[in-house]
Amino acid sequence: MTFPCGDAGASASIAHKDLHDTAGIRTTYGSPVFADRVPDADHLVVERLKRAGAISVGKTNVPELGMGSHTVNPVFGATFNPYDLSRSAGGSSGGAGAALVCGMVPVADGSDTGGSLRNPASFNNVVGLRPSPGRVPSWPDKAPWGQLSVKGPMARTVPDAALMLSVLAGPDPRSPLALDTPGSVFGWPLRGDVRGLRVAWSPDLGGAVPVDAEVREALRPAVEVFAGLGCEVKEACPDVSGADEVFLTLRAWQMELAYGELLDRHRESLAPDVVWTIEEGRKLSGPALGAAELRHAALFQRVRTFFETYDLLLLPVSQVAPFDVRLPCPSSVEGVAMETYPDWMRSAYLVSVTGCPALSVPAGFTPGGLPVGLQIVGPHRQDWAVLEAGYAFERATRVGESRPAVAVPDGVRS
Repeated sequence: MTFPCGDAGASASIAHKDLHDTAGIRTTYGSPVFADRVPDADHLVVERLKRAGAISVGKTNVPELGMGSHTVNPVFGATFNPYDLSRSAGGSSGGAGAALVCGMVPVADGSDTGGSLRNPASFNNVVGLRPSPGRVPSWPDKAPWGQLSVKGPMARTVPDAALMLSVLAGPDPRSPLALDTPGSVFGWPLRGDVRGLRVAWSPDLGGAVPVDAEVREALRPAVEVFAGLGCEVKEACPDVSGADEVFLTLRAWQMELAYGELLDRHRESLAPDVVWTIEEGRKLSGPALGAAELRHAALFQRVRTFFETYDLLLLPVSQVAPFDVRLPCPSSVEGVAMETYPDWMRSAYLVSVTGCPALSVPAGFTPGGLPVGLQIVGPHRQDWAVLEAGYAFERATRVGESRPAVAVPDGVRS
């Protein structure tokens, strides 16, 4: 399959996330330990994009080892937000988000554990889809049975994200969880017809997450947009109790599995947050993992039941607008202290552990001109439904067409 003509172009140029191996091209993972590493083989998503005619033009920046939603590392430094160069571009696909909105590439690949496709899409006024686990196979993968981390597309428009998903999705014998649905189904034209859908709106997941007032205010009109499109909109959300423990446990286990050996050999070269995350994984016991699995199972059933009543769930992608690029992470949200660096990403990572597909689509701006994304969540494996809803919202609002025009502020170097 090749990219057809459109915003993505006949032969799309693409820059791959610096967590995805590219044969013959330096892949650093944003870590000084891998600063000069040149892989021998491509990651599966890179394979598929090349096969579809995409032309690789480079790599996009990430936080060290992809940990966190603020793109800064010791190898390449920080990625600045194109709407305000004193602000963060988000992460971990922050380089991809910035490249997209600047027009450097029409589409970009990314990955998402706790929001790494959605958060930078929100911060950069572009589109990011966290597909259902197994929708986009992953290989090589140290934990091929895991469902927390997924690969997916980022683009400037929802149709382009769907087009890219049509290339990335589909079965592969190297991935035991790969879904059988062929990627070609995501190449069908989007209609954007959401009339009659039952839509739940939750500004804070029922009080589970604090959200800055300016983010809430920027998203308030979204409810009216969906009502105007013919949806029945009510304020409601699923019971996400226990989701925090599930995410933090499974993420720590995953990071220790992936990078535990690296900690043993290169502790002095790793950032403190990286060390902390891996060590949290080492503290886990068998009963702790078992308890997380029990909570995970219960969460699945509660969310499944919720989507028997509602077709979609709307909520903020990020709890804050793009923050000061010099900060490691927000220290508080709406007056609530953030104790550890993942805390400010709850609005995204609590959705990750539901296993539901989730789309970030441009939705508005703060009074200071910073982008704010709307998160559209659908039932399990209903990726097409969230793309249709995102396309309807995109056509109705056209927020994503607003491009940055900023000057470099004092003290910030590009």
